[in-house]
Amino acid sequence: MANGLEKLKQFTTVVADSGDFQSIKKYQPQDSTTNPSLILTASQKPENQHLVEDAVKYGKSKGKTLQEKTEFAMDKLAVNFGLEILKIVPGRVSTEIDARLSFDTEATIKKAHEIIQLYKDSGIDKEKILVKIASTWEGIQAAKKLEEQGIHCNMTLLFSLIQAVASAEAKATLISPFVGRITDFYKQKTGQNYEPSQDPGVISVKNIFNYFKQSGYKTVVMGASFRSKEQVLALAGCDYLTVSPNLLEELASSNIEVPRILDPAKPHPIEKISHDEKTFRWLMNEDEMATVKLSEGIRRFAADLVKLESEIKKKIEA
Repeated sequence: MANGLEKLKQFTTVVADSGDFQSIKKYQPQDSTTNPSLILTASQKPENQHLVEDAVKYGKSKGKTLQEKTEFAMDKLAVNFGLEILKIVPGRVSTEIDARLSFDTEATIKKAHEIIQLYKDSGIDKEKILVKIASTWEGIQAAKKLEEQGIHCNMTLLFSLIQAVASAEAKATLISPFVGRITDFYKQKTGQNYEPSQDPGVISVKNIFNYFKQSGYKTVVMGASFRSKEQVLALAGCDYLTVSPNLLEELASSNIEVPRILDPAKPHPIEKISHDEKTFRWLMNEDEMATVKLSEGIRRFAADLVKLESEIKKKIEA
C-alpha cells in the first residue's frame, strides 16, 4: 500500500527543503532547495567539513583582501552544497542570493551570474539551477532581467498575491509562497489555531494557484515553509511543494488518504489586479503581514549569513 508521501507525489512534485544529504537521499524528491539558515546548520556537521574547507581554500586563492576571500568562499560554499545535492536529485537545486542584496537589482543580477559561473566551472548547466531571490520589487526586477538572460529564478520570501503576480509577470520560473510564516503571523495576532481549510497560509497559496491558472501563467507555484503535514496535504495538487525532512518522514510513515485539493483545470475565479511599481508598493504597504514577514525574513537570512561569514573568516585567518 502506498504511503502518504507516495500518494502526494501522484499529483504534486515534492521538493526537499533541506541541506541534509541523507534526508534528501531517503525521500527521493525531484528537486531540493537550500537557504542561508539551512546551510549554516549543515556546515557545522563534521561530515560536511570537507565542503567548508574546499570553499575556504577557493576563497583564499581568489580574493586579495579578507573580505574578498570571505565573499568568494561564501559563494563557493553555497555552490558546494548545491553540487552535492545535484548528485542525489534528478531535477534542480535552488541556491539563494545574499539576502543583503534584496534591495539592489544590479547587485543581485551580478551575484546570480557569479553563482551560475561557479556551477558552470564544475560542469553543471544553468538549466539545473534556480537562483533564489527575495520577492522585493528590486528582486523581481532582477529576476525579469535574469530570465531574459536564460537564468532561472525562484522567488522566495513571498507572502502576498501582488508579489506573486509581479513575479509571474516578470516570467520567473518558480515562486515559493511561505505557508507557515503567514500562519505564524495570524496565530500570534489573533491567538487562534486554524483548521487546514481555514489556515491563512493555505488560503494564500490556494488563491495564488487559482489566479495563476486562470491567468495562464507558466510560473510554477511551490508552497513552502510548512508547520505541519496537514498544511502540506491541504495543498495537494499544487504544482510543487517543498517540505522539510521531519514532515517528509511524517508523510512517509502514514497511510492516510490524500485527495487532490487543487486542480489546475478547475481554478476558482479571482478578480484581476493591476501590476506596476506604484501598485506593488501600495498593496504591500496595505498588507501588514506581507510587509512584516518579508522584512523579518530578509533580516533573519542576513543574520545567518553574518554568522556563517564569521566562521568562514576565522578559517581563512587561521
